[in-house]
Amino acid sequence: MPKSSKEIKTNAMRILDTQKIPYTTYTYECDEFVDAIQIADMLGLPYEKVYKTLVTQGNSKNYYVFVIPIAEELDLKKAAKAVSEKSVSMLHVKDINAVTGYIRGGCTAVGMKKLYPTRIEKSALLLEKIIVSGGRIGVQLELSPQDLAKASQAEFADIIVAKQDK
Repeated sequence: MPKSSKEIKTNAMRILDTQKIPYTTYTYECDEFVDAIQIADMLGLPYEKVYKTLVTQGNSKNYYVFVIPIAEELDLKKAAKAVSEKSVSMLHVKDINAVTGYIRGGCTAVGMKKLYPTRIEKSALLLEKIIVSGGRIGVQLELSPQDLAKASQAEFADIIVAKQDK
């Protein structure tokens, strides 16, 4: 059966459309989770432009979302400070869907079940466009960092492990 040429919109895409935020869609064939570096390689995208979405839980039991370049590591101390928490820890994979409404590999800061405090790595501001998950495995969206922040009500912060600390 040939695929329909009608694009299936994800929740994230519908929200961006409603807010009249322009984006470009990239799709790829994938039946299961692959990490963001493999996706960038499949699509021929530069690593510094592709960002991953990480979900954490703070001491307060509140959830927080962090968007960082795929080749970087979240600095949990900086992340906690950015959201005024004593500490944060990564959300267990089995809890991602219940908390966000998305599955591992398709998680994006736009359109989660609830609007969680979100921080985007501040180096994104140096780029005209960044690429993030589109809300489903097989879909990536390219948009300006400012538009991603607007759609997810995010702030920019220094949240990655410094090069000399790696």
